[in-house]
Amino acid sequence: MIRAGDGLYVDLLGPVGVRAGDVSRPVSGLRRKAVLAVLALHPGEVVSTDRLIDVVWNGDPPASAANALQHHVSYLRRAVGSPDAIASRPSGYVLDLPADRVDVVRAERHVRTARAATEPAEAARHAAAALDLWRGDPLLDVAADGWLAAQAGRLAELRLDANEALAEARLALGEPATVIADLERLAARYPLRERLHGQLMLALYRGGRQAEALEVFQRLRRAMVGELGLDPGPEVRDRAAAILRRDPALDASAAPRNGGGPWIPPAQLPFAVGSFTGRAAELAQLDGVMGEAAGLAAVVGTAGVGKTTLAVHWAHRVAGRFPDGQIFVDLRGFDPDGPARDPAEVTRELLETLGVPTTRIPAGAAAQTALYRSLLAGRRVLVVLDNAGDSAQVRPLLPGSRSAFVLVTSRVELTALVAGAGARPVRLDVLNRSDAQRLLADRLGAARLAAEPDAVDEMVRRCAGLPLALVVAAARAAVRPGFPLAAFAAELREETRALDALSGGDDGTDVRAVLCWSVRALGGEAARLLRWIALHPETDFGVTVAASLAGRPVDGVAGPLAELTGANLVDERAVGRYSVHALLRAYAAELSLRLDPAADRAAAERRLFDHYLATACAAARRLEPFVPAIDVPVPADGVTVCRFETAEAALAWFAAERIAVLGVLRRAHERGFDGHAWRLARAVSGYLVRSGYWADQEWTHETALRAARRTGDRVGAAHAHSGLGFGLVLSGRFPAAGPHLDRAAALFEELGDVDNLIDVRVRQTLLYDRQDRLDDALRAAGSAYDLAASVYDLVPPTGPAGSGSAAGVRSRLLNVLGWCHVRLGDHRTAIRYTEEAVAIAGEDANWLAGALDTLGAAHAGLGDWTPAIAYFERAIALNRVAGDRTCEAESLLRLGDAYSATGGHDAAVEAWRAAASLFETLKHPGAERARALLGAYSGR
Repeated sequence: MIRAGDGLYVDLLGPVGVRAGDVSRPVSGLRRKAVLAVLALHPGEVVSTDRLIDVVWNGDPPASAANALQHHVSYLRRAVGSPDAIASRPSGYVLDLPADRVDVVRAERHVRTARAATEPAEAARHAAAALDLWRGDPLLDVAADGWLAAQAGRLAELRLDANEALAEARLALGEPATVIADLERLAARYPLRERLHGQLMLALYRGGRQAEALEVFQRLRRAMVGELGLDPGPEVRDRAAAILRRDPALDASAAPRNGGGPWIPPAQLPFAVGSFTGRAAELAQLDGVMGEAAGLAAVVGTAGVGKTTLAVHWAHRVAGRFPDGQIFVDLRGFDPDGPARDPAEVTRELLETLGVPTTRIPAGAAAQTALYRSLLAGRRVLVVLDNAGDSAQVRPLLPGSRSAFVLVTSRVELTALVAGAGARPVRLDVLNRSDAQRLLADRLGAARLAAEPDAVDEMVRRCAGLPLALVVAAARAAVRPGFPLAAFAAELREETRALDALSGGDDGTDVRAVLCWSVRALGGEAARLLRWIALHPETDFGVTVAASLAGRPVDGVAGPLAELTGANLVDERAVGRYSVHALLRAYAAELSLRLDPAADRAAAERRLFDHYLATACAAARRLEPFVPAIDVPVPADGVTVCRFETAEAALAWFAAERIAVLGVLRRAHERGFDGHAWRLARAVSGYLVRSGYWADQEWTHETALRAARRTGDRVGAAHAHSGLGFGLVLSGRFPAAGPHLDRAAALFEELGDVDNLIDVRVRQTLLYDRQDRLDDALRAAGSAYDLAASVYDLVPPTGPAGSGSAAGVRSRLLNVLGWCHVRLGDHRTAIRYTEEAVAIAGEDANWLAGALDTLGAAHAGLGDWTPAIAYFERAIALNRVAGDRTCEAESLLRLGDAYSATGGHDAAVEAWRAAASLFETLKHPGAERARALLGAYSGR
């Protein structure tokens, strides 16, 4: 191990290098120098392998980076002459060297001492000693871009701080002539740096060169207006005015040094929780921002998500990197006890914290801000500004020097701070399931959680990952160790009691109170929209849902939605797609009950039901144009209905809204909107079937049947029986399916609804096929064709093709007949039927995919494998376009069989694996056959 007497030094303030005393040890290779630089910038700290790789290869490492890093470290150990100089640790490497053997550390120490010195001579000595360490631009070899470039910028700032500290000290010693040349050189290089120009103005004035001093101010002003569109700050303007009037206070004998006393590092960080859970990505993000030149991070997120906890935990973790102190201020942007704090009041408090006597605090807010920034200039201070109300509250509290680091937390986005001050946003979301369970385990013990896993799962689910809710729930359970966790889970289960159960006894630990602080800051329209959103039965929704709830066009809710997202009360997870936290929704529902007239609530809910019914029917018509349409009530005024240009758009809407549609269907039935309930079930049926959501198909149609029976609606009952029977067929519950399909057929026949009777006959064909009742299947298919012929004037199955809608119906039914003949072994008849079905199907994937699959099966039955494979592959592609996962899986299974029959075993396995994966996702019985085929092949 290298000891203090070993005389080894690492130089970073110029070209990266190593010295043993005065003898240089050459280090070759830019990446090796980069490794050395990263370790030397963290002396005595372990730097993870991942972090080293990320920095050295600037975020784009090759696959061999880890191995290359090991070689670089081995080289460096040889280059410095000690194998122990860079020690290995389980997670990375550490430069095992006294910190003061790195020139950066010594320079930082000298600058801090210069700033804290009460005697100008001492300050000048340390500032000069710091500047003597520079041998050129810092990190000269390795500062091209990335993190090391940011560090080079920070060290360049440190050099400027040292220059300014030296100038300040020598001005205080009455030696203005000794600093004018250096200050003029630096002012030319940094034409926008106000502090530097202010010092040059003072040095020139004290040297008897008043006119030149004023010209420096005018030059600074022209540069700032030209580059930034801003005038110089009040400190420089005040100095120019004082020079103009020859203020006696500018004399060296009258000038105090900052606060007038020694620097006492503040240590204001609050108590940090002992069991901090998760947030590894966010902590790493903050670590990364700390290494950048920005010097400003903003942690934003919704109420109760743990912003302050994260900020305090991270601040304690890095406090050692800020030896000049840590400042913590609660700005009370969202607070139950009063308005947000005035930045001027906070600035004055900060000056007192930093040791400025009350008599020396300037009267004006601008002058106080200037003094605050002067005190922090060049110091490594961490400033935590917690609970900010907006960017305007934060901006006056930002130090002027990037040697300090500022961490802001807020419930709002702070967009202006990101845009104007370059703040790096760190978004905080709710905890994932595993981190939420870990939080409970940390507070309640793993054994207690292991004893009641179901109760734990429910507590996590009901708290929806919100850290404050989890902490309060854990605290209530912790103070009642004899109570089962199931009792606390039951409290959370009842939506009307959940918020009551999440109160820790004061406003800071009461979820309802914490949410209230955010909601009460909203404007009237945004607050009202949030209450309407709470009427939605689910937490995810689209912009058209919000518009319909509000009874306004989409552009009419853009402003309120922007306010809600800006306040982190609603999260825009994708363009036009939003989510609201379940507990906030519960609180907003409470507010709606208290504030909104019952008639207004009922009207908004009716608009919600109308929106989903009308939009679901529009999507269903685009997705399955061959399915008979149902009569839909005219939507209420103010309802926005989505329109779909393509089947893909309709499919995407169903995929995004499936859970919401089910929730709305349930709510509509509960509210007595039974017509909406059964129609929604009918509209969503095609999507549920093709996507494999058969349990949902059964539940929706069971609910639809109850709704139709309650009102005596025979049309609704017929559709419900048909959909429920079809769902039971698909899930393999054939005995239960038959009576429902029979009842549907009878009702449609009584109603004279031939189109839907045809649809039931097709579903009965499928039932009989699955039961291997092949003659019954053929009779049901023939009956469907005969019914269609009576309505559409269809020619016999072997006659010439028709056109238009009749052609579409005929194509579908010819395919059904063709499949029946495949199953009966009459493959040539099947080919005749399905070739015509393909010919008249056009480009519609719904009709064409099924006919191609049947045609492939017919050719396979004849041993014509080449055309069979081609037809199966076309069917699979079309089913993917149509989103029909069930038919895709069945075609994949048959494609594998065809490849296997021709000796293409690898292609067969690939097809069977794809089929097995889809079948397993769908919980389809076909998965068993696919696994059996794969097992048989693997045994060869």
